[in-house]
Amino acid sequence: MTDLAAIEAAAERVHGTMAPTPQYRWPLLCTRTGAEVWVKHENHTPTGAFKVRGGLVYMADLATRRGGVAGVIAATRGNHGQSIAFAARAYGLRAVIVVPHGNSVEKNRAMRALGAELIEHGHDFNAAQEHAVALAAKEGLHMVPSFHELLVRGVATYSLELLRAVSDLDTVYVPIGLGSGICGMIAARNALGLRTRIVGVVAERAAAYALSFAAGKPVATDCADTMADGVAVRIPDAQALAIIRTGAERIVTVTDAEIAAAMRAYFADTHNVAEGAGAAALAALIQERERMAGRRVGVVLSGGNVDTALYQRILAGSEA
Repeated sequence: MTDLAAIEAAAERVHGTMAPTPQYRWPLLCTRTGAEVWVKHENHTPTGAFKVRGGLVYMADLATRRGGVAGVIAATRGNHGQSIAFAARAYGLRAVIVVPHGNSVEKNRAMRALGAELIEHGHDFNAAQEHAVALAAKEGLHMVPSFHELLVRGVATYSLELLRAVSDLDTVYVPIGLGSGICGMIAARNALGLRTRIVGVVAERAAAYALSFAAGKPVATDCADTMADGVAVRIPDAQALAIIRTGAERIVTVTDAEIAAAMRAYFADTHNVAEGAGAAALAALIQERERMAGRRVGVVLSGGNVDTALYQRILAGSEA
């Protein structure tokens, strides 16, 4: 169970490898949004994204409680894979990572640099995930899911840091990929007994969780064609959706153009690099500027791993 004691134990595990990330109030972002906005800088982790926290907690459990595992395998668009490769190397395990064709060149390079064996398969994340499951059975590898209680517990540690550092946050915006980040925020908020509202954010072109939230059941989409690869999910996780539906106030949908504008805003106002998913929360706050005017608001900058060529085009004013 992801209660306060469990999250604090996970934090001790995470902080044995990396320091807590900062949360800053940037004056120019406050002016831009009309709110007192606090940014949780998960782009400052050793892998440039929040996922590393979950990987460290999951792999520690795997190493101590499930002996005899020779290696692990996971499917990813990049940040989950870097997390698993980073943590697997720390515990001396083989790491095989499956990514879809056309995946981020620089995320692929980063995973290889961490020692992962990289396999490209399929046209999107869900196709890569199906292949990873098949390979796990064939090669006797432990399949690391993209959503699991231990992953949630690990990433909940950034929420614990934020909510303890900044008192009385009215609302926190969190991007949704498969859901570990927002479920971690819900767990930390509930464990601390706070009343902070939690708002999920998805891309308009990958709206499965928004559709599912409204329908009250998982709703898959035919594609997830967004440049924000960290939220490019077609099939929602039923367990994650159940947590989100009970713990989040609403889900906001943002366009790729709004995400690109938020990426430019982060660079202009803070000189921080945000990948598409990392800028989605700020994009939602800017969209809801009037609603949030004068409030103390948190936004999660979940990662900064964007390919150079894409980022150059975005800074130049193009969303693609």
